[in-house]
Amino acid sequence: MLKVDLITVGKLKEDYLRKACEEYQKRLSAFCKLTILELPESRLPQEPSQAQIDACIEAEGQSILSKIPAQSYVITMCIEGKLLSSVQLASQIEQAAVGGSSHLSIVIGGSWGLSEEVKKISSLRLSMSPMTFPHQLARVMVLEQLYRAFSINNHSKYHK
Repeated sequence: MLKVDLITVGKLKEDYLRKACEEYQKRLSAFCKLTILELPESRLPQEPSQAQIDACIEAEGQSILSKIPAQSYVITMCIEGKLLSSVQLASQIEQAAVGGSSHLSIVIGGSWGLSEEVKKISSLRLSMSPMTFPHQLARVMVLEQLYRAFSINNHSKYHK
């Protein structure tokens, strides 16, 4: 069974988002061994300087890198990433597994973005959309698409 780590910066603050994540975690248990790793978000002043933002991104990046297992197929969620359909994402995940990857790490950085170091180790840079969404909603969206991808690859009726 494929091991999947969802590595996220920051905690979910809203109960309805936590419940949605719990539902997808439950559904995903049929397809993979999912672990959600919540890393602390760096604290910044109300109006941070660019140097403070850069330091935050680097510190969060080091924390993320310490959680990614060696030989993991890494998907980073980033604004400049590829736009894929659900079927294309399912294919990428299937190809990674067939290619010998037994571990998938999906990374959602902090609200300021991801460090270049994290992006460099990425097997796939993925964008959700050219639209802007609340940062905390990203976790629910990633889990839903992960569930959809496994459903597609297992020929279930979830994906229409």
